[in-house]
Amino acid sequence: MASYLMELRGLVGRRLLLVPSVAAVIQDGDGRLLLQEKASGEGWSLPAGAIEPGETPQEAIMREVLEETGLKVAPVEILGVFGGRDFRHTYPNGDEVEYVVILFRCAVIEKCGPWTDPETRSLRYFTRDMLPRLTPPYPLSALFPEA
Repeated sequence: MASYLMELRGLVGRRLLLVPSVAAVIQDGDGRLLLQEKASGEGWSLPAGAIEPGETPQEAIMREVLEETGLKVAPVEILGVFGGRDFRHTYPNGDEVEYVVILFRCAVIEKCGPWTDPETRSLRYFTRDMLPRLTPPYPLSALFPEA
C-alpha cells in the first residue's frame, strides 16, 4: 500500500475509502489475458493499483505493471471506467475500499526482469474459457475486447 494511503488509513482507520485506481488488460499473441495471483491468498486479479498523488493514470498503469509483472508497457486505450458496490473490497486486515478503476489496454514494450512487488505470487495467461473468478468483477467484454 502506498504511503499516501497508509497516511489516510492513520486518519480514518479501517473505514471505507474511495480509491482512484488503474488496471491493465495485457494479452499475449494468442489473445490470452495476463493475471496476477495475489501473495495474500486473495486469488487472481489484473495488474492494478492506486493512482498516487501527482501521478497521471497513464503513469500509474506503467508503474504498477512494471512493479507487479516486470513488464514495461504502453497504455494503448481506455477500455472503460468501473466502480460502485461491485468494486468494494474488504482486505483480510479489515481495511475497506471502493475502487474507481480506469481500465487500460496495454501493449508490452519490454520484459524488464522479475516483478518487484511482494503482492505478486505468480503470473499466468488465461483464455476466456479458463478465466478464474476475479475481484473486482470486470465484464468479459472489457477483458477480451477483440473477442
